[in-house]
Amino acid sequence: MVLDLTKIRTPHERYEKTLAPEAFAADSAYAVIAPVALAFDIFKDKDQFRLAGSVSTTLQLPCSRCLEPFAWPVHASFDLRYQPHAERVGGEEAEIEEDDLSTAFYERDEIDLGQLVHEQFLLSLPMKPLCRDDCKGLCVTCGMNLNHATCNCKPEWDDPRFDVLRGMKTEH
Repeated sequence: MVLDLTKIRTPHERYEKTLAPEAFAADSAYAVIAPVALAFDIFKDKDQFRLAGSVSTTLQLPCSRCLEPFAWPVHASFDLRYQPHAERVGGEEAEIEEDDLSTAFYERDEIDLGQLVHEQFLLSLPMKPLCRDDCKGLCVTCGMNLNHATCNCKPEWDDPRFDVLRGMKTEH
């Protein structure tokens, strides 16, 4: 899934496409479960391009507490600049400015839209995905999902650092 830059002839063009979920490889962090709507404006300035638009879909994530899959809607906006990939001249250090963070590079007159969409998906993921705010998670002893049922396990844990003190208590 690439954008052929040689076909862009005017300073401003519009790109809109709906992609099937199967077009995206399964990722360990998410699975695409709904069509992906990708729409952006392309602004051309010589060999530099600016893509400003959005991507929308629904991802399936595993809950970080109970591991059950749940749907996560994505509506991500982006505004990225692309310039040709050039070898860096000189070995000196260069300071990165704020504008450099939204700049990407392209090679062979192509922009990889799959990479762009993947990055937007990753940026939209929560730090700790939860199926719901009050998710109870899994029992640490038997592994039962505590959202569906309760188990009879007693959460006992003895800190091994206190074994010496317990031994001293029983000796006296």
